[in-house]
Amino acid sequence: MNQEELQVAAFNIILHSGTARTSVHEAFSKMREGDYVKADTILDQANEEILEAHHAQTKLLQDYASGVEIKIEIIMVHAQDHLMTTMTLHEVAREMLSLYKKL
Repeated sequence: MNQEELQVAAFNIILHSGTARTSVHEAFSKMREGDYVKADTILDQANEEILEAHHAQTKLLQDYASGVEIKIEIIMVHAQDHLMTTMTLHEVAREMLSLYKKL
């Protein structure tokens, strides 16, 4: 895998996880407003973006497992960090939505 392909994969991960993160924050706002149905819908949309980012990540892992040499650059470290943080934030948002609904 060449440097350009790796950068494209990293930017795809960043793009989709960034879109998901923005959606999660929008869902938090809807929770505070009491619009739990909208918050749930937005979190579903965020999950779709997370899945897109995860697909790009999985492709890299499959290539690596197949013996493709992948030189990790700082942009990929950043992309992985961005994705994992967003996934965690999404999980917390789902838990918070559940708690909001119980109140």
